[in-house]
Amino acid sequence: MKEILQDLSLPALEALVAEMGEKKFRAGQLYRGLMRGKRISDITELSKAFKERLLERFEDEPVRVREVLTAEDGTEKYLFELADGNLVEGVLMRYKYGNTQCVSTQVGCRMGCAFCASGLNGLLRDLTAGEILCQILVVNARCGGTPEKRAVTNVVLMGSGEPLDNYENTVKFLQNVTAQEGICISPRNISLSTCGIVPKMYALAEEGIPVNLTVSLHASTDEERRRTMPVANAYPIADILKACDNYFAKTGRRYIFEYSLIEGENADIPHAEALAKLLKGRPCHVNLIRLNAVKERSLRGTSEKEAYRFLGSLEKAGISATLRRRTGADIGGACGQLRASRLKELQGEENDAGN
Repeated sequence: MKEILQDLSLPALEALVAEMGEKKFRAGQLYRGLMRGKRISDITELSKAFKERLLERFEDEPVRVREVLTAEDGTEKYLFELADGNLVEGVLMRYKYGNTQCVSTQVGCRMGCAFCASGLNGLLRDLTAGEILCQILVVNARCGGTPEKRAVTNVVLMGSGEPLDNYENTVKFLQNVTAQEGICISPRNISLSTCGIVPKMYALAEEGIPVNLTVSLHASTDEERRRTMPVANAYPIADILKACDNYFAKTGRRYIFEYSLIEGENADIPHAEALAKLLKGRPCHVNLIRLNAVKERSLRGTSEKEAYRFLGSLEKAGISATLRRRTGADIGGACGQLRASRLKELQGEENDAGN
């Protein structure tokens, strides 16, 4: 696979262009074209000879849309194909305040959470910063957006993969996506979701990019958390809470806990009361999620009535909480579901061809 030009910041592009013997303003033309989601070959301001030289080293289309599924509620599920043939997915959710895109940071995942489809086939590789960014650039352009007037207004790093397990590329992506000269999405409009890799949470607090930190909690005790999240064997809840408090101290941003309501596991009133006791007095918000069922997993989400009962118990205890609007359930909205189904189809085709 060739290099990814979208990995580079504008200053890095300027250095590259100078190294290639081109005038400095060509870097601006190149950068503006890339930020509009264009392939190198489609940037008309650049000479054919210059583009040919670039294409000897860099991918023309690092990320392309292979498939789009549209839900009844307007949610769009994207299956992206990378230059090496790997597949990742993302979701565009439409709200009154704007459009939120969920992006992937890895091909697959090695965290092994019991309720998630992303890790069904393990981790294949990390995405580069440019591959993460291209998911946004491609969708923004497809929806008629530009860097000046974005169709994608908010970003959540909650797709396939664990962002903090791909730390360097994730931070580089955050630097590039928030750059003023680029697509310039504010850190306040970006949420990074982690299963709780404590050392990297401390490192992120020092980066000077105050994104919204979201931690997948899903339990109020280490014993229960270990049943569904292997990472809990390495990082207990007490350490996660300390890292969250440090993030708040460094950035001034309250942190968010994601809590998937799993039938028969963590969704009754005693669990709500235990969660409220754990989080009482902390500068946090709880985002309750009714689990989108993954057919390869045995876990199931609760009913809407049970979810609101759990929410009411938290609110009664003084905990800031909301029940996330369920989007894309009819198109397999949970991360990793579309990729997993397409990989299974491809494997079936290969088996048929071999018979």
